[in-house]
This record gives sequence, C-alpha cells and structure tokens, in this order.
Amino acid sequence: MTDTTHPDAWTEETSQHFIDYGAYFVPEREVQVETVVSVIPPAPDGAVIVEICCGEGLLAEAIARQFPKAVFHALDGSKTMLDSTAAKLDAVGVEHSSALMDIAETGWRNFDSPVHAFVSSLAVHHLDGPGKAQLFKDLAGQLAPGGVVVICDLVEAQRDAGLKLWERHWDTGVAQRAQELDGNDKMLHFFRDDGWNYYSAPDADPIDMPSSLFDQMRWMSEAGLVEVDVHWLKAGHAIFSGRKG
Repeated sequence: MTDTTHPDAWTEETSQHFIDYGAYFVPEREVQVETVVSVIPPAPDGAVIVEICCGEGLLAEAIARQFPKAVFHALDGSKTMLDSTAAKLDAVGVEHSSALMDIAETGWRNFDSPVHAFVSSLAVHHLDGPGKAQLFKDLAGQLAPGGVVVICDLVEAQRDAGLKLWERHWDTGVAQRAQELDGNDKMLHFFRDDGWNYYSAPDADPIDMPSSLFDQMRWMSEAGLVEVDVHWLKAGHAIFSGRKG
C-alpha cells in the first residue's frame, strides 16, 4: 500500500523509498490489510476487483489470496510499484492486469465489466474535497450490485487538539515498530526528520489534502452508496466503506 503519484512530487525514487520504509511508517499495516480484505464481500468467480494506487502490492496479494478466482486490476502512477504488484499477483496465480494512472484524472474510471470491489490505500488524500466526492460518485457508478468501495487513508482532524493527538499516536506507533524490528529508535528519528508525519506540519506539502472522515462518509452516501461505515481508525488513518444496494 502506498501513496499515489503526482507529476511534481512522486518519482520512482519515492516509490522505492516507500517500499523500503513503509513497514515502519504505516500504522498497524498488517491490521489495515486484514481489515480491508475482511470488508470485501464474498466474490463470484471472475469478479472484478480494482486497486487504486496499488503500491508495492501487499494489499493486492492479500486480496488475491482471499479471492483467487477474481480478476484483479492494479492501477498506480509508478512503474516500480506496478512491477512489484505484478510479481506478487503472478506468485499467487490470480488473473490480473495493470496500468499507469493519475488518480486526479477521470479516464481510468470506466471499466468493461461491473466492479465487485474498489479498494484504495493512502491515495485519496491527494484529491481535494470536490475531487473526492466526484471519485466516489464515479466509482459507485461502476459497481456491480452489492459491490463495495473500501478506502484506507489519512483523514483530517477537526480541531488542533486532534492534530496533536494523531501526531503523537503516529510517532508512538513508529517508535514501537522500530523497536520491534530493529531494537532501536533510528527509524523514528528518520521518520521525524523526513517529514512523514502529516500531523506535525499539515501545511508543509500542498499535495496532501485529507478531508474529515465525516465528510468522506457523507460523500459516499451522496454518491448513492449504502451501509457506509468506518471499520478502523488509528493515528489519523481510517478505513471506511460503502456498498451499492
């Protein structure tokens, strides 16, 4: 799972950077993956599953193992990420395709067959509020009956106190993971120095535009999705979904 691309900010070097350090910096990564997979309803053979900004393929691999007879479409703005995802899906043996895309564009949002599940992790926050609302509307229009949109992403705090709380929670999580993996705080210091914690300086990077969890769930509902719900929240990262009735 990874951030999406941006023509001025995301490079293949950035992709490799995320692959190298995501294990430390993504809060409860394994829990996130398990949660997203668990929200996808049982899929008939040949069901279409689309991952928007697939990153290195960790989530794609987990979904493919759960739904080995699905058809998987992996989309990302980075060839490095697409190659990594393709290798993982090849190893599972699931039918799959991949394509370069920019999440802000709309041309990729049309599919030949109704989609059973759209999933996305750490990408939608690169769209502004109207962009997110339009994305949810576009995805809802492509879903098969009973299909879902599952989003895992940064969300915006409503008060300064919330920003500080999530900043502290994210730092604490990275410190714990660094101790688990390395037995020292080296990666925590790198995390802070490299500016990974959005909540430490929310205005530092103009391509980061998280919206509140409430707003995004409302936009899902306005797009016609039902049973909109939140499934997990930690350090300002949330997993939420909506289903097509």
